[in-house]
Amino acid sequence: MTAYVIAEVDVLDPEAYEEYRRHVPPTLEAYGARFIVRGGETTLLEGEPKPKRIVVIEFESVDRAREWWASEVYAGPKAMRQAASNGRLIAVEGVS
Repeated sequence: MTAYVIAEVDVLDPEAYEEYRRHVPPTLEAYGARFIVRGGETTLLEGEPKPKRIVVIEFESVDRAREWWASEVYAGPKAMRQAASNGRLIAVEGVS
């Protein structure tokens, strides 16, 4: 079943985060994933606080998303992201 990784990110170091962004696409390609949303302008419709940056990545399954997140190919970029930002990543199954 299709799954999505949803990231809510507060960028602390824009230069370092930009470097991270350059390294991510090849890691996703290796797992058959693709960006659906990558930091576009957000409009708060309900609740607080307004998120700083939202990213949505589509995977073939939650298992495949977990594999990517724990992979050696993503380990370096993940460390870069964690050093340059605060946030959370959530994997969620899509509708069937």
